[in-house]
Amino acid sequence: MSVPQSGSASAAGPTFALTGATVVPITAAPIEQGVVIVENGRISAVGGPELTVPAGVDRIDASGKWIVPGLIDAHTHLGVHETGEGWAGDDTNEMTDPNTAHVRALDGINPTEPGFADALKGGVLTACVNPGSGNVIGGECVVVKTAGGRRVDDLVVRSPAGIKSALGENPKRVYGDKGQTPKTRMGTAGVLRSAFIAAEKHRAAEDPDRDLRLENLVKVLDREIPWRQHCHRADDIATAIRVADEFGYDLVLDHGTEAHLLADVIAEKGVPVLFGPLLTARAKVETAKRFPENAVRMAEAGVKLVIMTDHPVVPIQYLIVQVMECVKAGLDRDTALRSVTINPAEVLGVADRLGSLEAGKDADFCVWSGDPLDYYSKVEQAYIDGSRVA
Repeated sequence: MSVPQSGSASAAGPTFALTGATVVPITAAPIEQGVVIVENGRISAVGGPELTVPAGVDRIDASGKWIVPGLIDAHTHLGVHETGEGWAGDDTNEMTDPNTAHVRALDGINPTEPGFADALKGGVLTACVNPGSGNVIGGECVVVKTAGGRRVDDLVVRSPAGIKSALGENPKRVYGDKGQTPKTRMGTAGVLRSAFIAAEKHRAAEDPDRDLRLENLVKVLDREIPWRQHCHRADDIATAIRVADEFGYDLVLDHGTEAHLLADVIAEKGVPVLFGPLLTARAKVETAKRFPENAVRMAEAGVKLVIMTDHPVVPIQYLIVQVMECVKAGLDRDTALRSVTINPAEVLGVADRLGSLEAGKDADFCVWSGDPLDYYSKVEQAYIDGSRVA
């Protein structure tokens, strides 16, 4: 059963206005001497110095600062792979069966682990938490805010937000070492196709028995949620597209190390790529061709680009540093900022609430000391649902 959507802006939230800042709405041009008005936990207006602040509304002088929507990290293991806890805090992979479509990252998240505070320091106010990539089918993803409640249930924005799956080295290694299927790329694709065929039969049955695995796969087939496909190499990306075409679901490519080699095909299919992590050594064969310039090639081909950390592989607070590296490599500045704001919001199905500074959206934003793409800039204030959280 899906967890009810929560984390919505509070009707009792504070009302205030920030004035004098460089405001970056993302979906519109930056505004000098901008104004952001917050009411009841939502943004009520965004504009330039001509925007009238209602009488009696508290003003916060943000002169010289930059106001940017809360960054969104669309692929993390935040809270399920706890920082500094070793095996005791690692609930990332239920590696007991190649198909664990029924498990939920939601049930393994510890919202008190230090990674949540680190996220705020880096301006990341929303994260998608995924199961790991040890299994062919890993389980449900969930979108959460990184502050604002005592229980993870209080942080949920969307659940489920997709089903995690993996191609390539990881499931081959995990189950090949056990002498189980899959031990090859053929076997991995076979597990996927068999699972979806079973789900099609389940969907067609008049009165099917409860089966959490199959019910979640039916949600994918019905396009209620996307299929989050871990894949690095171009051949695995081609397999991901081939299987998605066969069964007709919404595909998202996670990692996409060699996605630039098929960028035209990916763009034509309208498949987004969640690119990263970037600040690590090329420790796997699959990541040998990873360069920040790959992001440039994808964007130039028209691929919807999202940059992610895979936290804790790269600590979540360094999401913006990865963006800087891509800008250094030639990525357009506006495209770069969209890759961690509105683009992930759209991919995760939460763009009606998050990803840009627009009237009616959740008042989730950060006040930076300067341009967020300047390494010396830092988050001075962070707001979620209009309440200051850092």
